[in-house]
Amino acid sequence: MLTTILLDLDGTLLTMSQDDFIGSYFKLLTARLDLLGFKPRAVIDTLWKGTAAMVQNDGTRPNSARFWDRFAADFGLDATQIAEVRLQCDDFYGREFHEVGALNAPTGDAPARAVRTLKAKGYRVALATNPIFPAVALDTRLSWIGLKPSDFALCTHYGNIGYCKPNLEYYREVCRRLGVQPQQCMMVGNSIREDMCAATLGMETYLVTGYIEGEGDLTAFPHRGSIGDFADFVAAMPDINSDAARRE
Repeated sequence: MLTTILLDLDGTLLTMSQDDFIGSYFKLLTARLDLLGFKPRAVIDTLWKGTAAMVQNDGTRPNSARFWDRFAADFGLDATQIAEVRLQCDDFYGREFHEVGALNAPTGDAPARAVRTLKAKGYRVALATNPIFPAVALDTRLSWIGLKPSDFALCTHYGNIGYCKPNLEYYREVCRRLGVQPQQCMMVGNSIREDMCAATLGMETYLVTGYIEGEGDLTAFPHRGSIGDFADFVAAMPDINSDAARRE
């Protein structure tokens, strides 16, 4: 029986294009780090290399360790210097990063409504966003759509997991932490490569179509639509708190 819903964030609950998001985010972050003497072009190069290190992670260390090791190596920084840069970045995510939220396309209350409805019907809901950002960045991004980390049974971020999508070990680890089997889960996301791959493990999927990433035959995804459509889909899902559902 379906008991657990895994929700992607960027392009799913948040409705903005990846290119617009990255452009605005990089501009703001490099401006903050420029004040510390880090040249924007060098920072951008290291951000991409650090992201690659996280995507290639094998689970033996948190993604945050892989990222900051890359940053330290590129700029020749010791542990004390890295700690200061991390503090500055965390401060950035709680301040200037909010400006990126202006890119989010209006969807009414659909994201928050979907989460509230799922929980009211007895489903466990996890935020299965690609864990390449710190926890404070999740706080900020969720605030743009009226949600917070405490609304979810689990939120993956770069400090609490050592895998990234589309590595199937990411999904296995999420299931392990939630105490469920993949067959009990539905993965909801906009990326054919990074989100829909969860079907390989036996998960049901819902493809959010507003900002699809990747190419493929959409008819392969019978459950698909906008985030508003998903909120309506959720409203029609069975209430697993009911006695009838528990007997099935």
